[in-house]
Amino acid sequence: MLQKLDREDDGQGRTFQFQPPVDEEPDQSHLLRPSFYWHLIKRRAVFFAIPFVLVLSAGLAAAALWPASYESTGKILVESQQIPTELVRPTVTSAATERIQVIEQRTMTRENLLAIIDKFQLFPERRNFMSATQQVDLMRKDTRIEPVALPLTFAQTRRDDNPTVAFTVSFEASDPEVAAKVANELVTRILNEDLRDRTSRASDTTKFLAREVQRLQADNAAIDAKIAQVKLTQVKSAGSSTSDQPSPLAQLKAELVQKSALYSDRHPTMQALKRQIEAMEKAATPPPQNGADSPVPLDSLEAQQESVQKDLETASAKLAAAQMGETLEKDQQSEKLEVIEQPTVPQEPTKPNRRKIAGMALLLAFAAGGGLAFLAEIADKTIRRSSDVFSIVDSHLVVAIPYITTKAELRKRKQWLWATIALGLAIVAAALIAAYLFLPPLDLILAKARVGLFK
Repeated sequence: MLQKLDREDDGQGRTFQFQPPVDEEPDQSHLLRPSFYWHLIKRRAVFFAIPFVLVLSAGLAAAALWPASYESTGKILVESQQIPTELVRPTVTSAATERIQVIEQRTMTRENLLAIIDKFQLFPERRNFMSATQQVDLMRKDTRIEPVALPLTFAQTRRDDNPTVAFTVSFEASDPEVAAKVANELVTRILNEDLRDRTSRASDTTKFLAREVQRLQADNAAIDAKIAQVKLTQVKSAGSSTSDQPSPLAQLKAELVQKSALYSDRHPTMQALKRQIEAMEKAATPPPQNGADSPVPLDSLEAQQESVQKDLETASAKLAAAQMGETLEKDQQSEKLEVIEQPTVPQEPTKPNRRKIAGMALLLAFAAGGGLAFLAEIADKTIRRSSDVFSIVDSHLVVAIPYITTKAELRKRKQWLWATIALGLAIVAAALIAAYLFLPPLDLILAKARVGLFK
């Protein structure tokens, strides 16, 4: 006859206190015991090992076979103008960030990239299967032009207040030497494009101002001719009444001599006087006038002449400043780009990170193996503990039979115990013998330790 006991067997030869649940719900306390998971792993070793080995092998193979990519990077500095701006003002005044963006767009055009691809024979294994557009897209993907972000100071509240003073040019390729060559080519093209852009802008400004000065000089010459004709007409109309007074031509020549002591021959006033004298000398007779046209008063012409001369002086000053700025750009003494770090051949690949891939593969392998083993355990309806029985029958009908240890098991345990003790003693004896044979005497070791020879 079976006797109801207050002990329950956990299936591993051990017993523990057993109290039937009052609320008749299954006991889940075994989920908190490490032994449950250990026995779970032993039971589901196959379910754990298969996905673990497959996922880990795939991850390690990917980490080993993934082709390496090398990145060569050069750094370009935006150097400020060498000559103080108070002395010579630059013609190109756009911000460095704007210029860098413009240069990047011009450098990364389709024609430039195709020229670089053909020059260095990039993507040799895929060029036969790719169109020109795909090659350009791949080239742009492997190229990076990024500004160097400097830390903000306390006076700067926004990132916009932090100007760009340097930027990097990088290219990524499977061959380190090719990566360095292409990066150097990109740096060279960027420097040439910046020089060409600044020189072109300065030249365009000089040409525009030169045309404006020529137009004003022509207007001034036309007004001078009109003034000379009006004065000559007034002299002829006055007749003999003004014969005892100097003629306007003589007055202009006298004024030219007087002002030549103050101004140079290139001064606008001197040039205007010379043009008036030439016009009066060439004008033998006044041009015929229609009856409907009324002569322009001399005061109005002189006012127009004064206004045009002021505009001419202003335009001439601007033209001189533009010519100085153009000279500054051609001599590369204004704000310019300077290479401070030349692209070199990289020694280590930038990607892939094989250690990271291997670590992620190991974690995924553990997750896959553990997940499959746990799912197999949940799907298995085998009864292993009393809580599993409680979900099927009444707990009052369940009794626990204590585990009975046989003499053979006790004898085997004693043998394992003595064998473990003997093995431990043998290891200790072997360690002592090795220390005696290979280590120096103990007093010598202590002496060396005192003087610090083991540091």
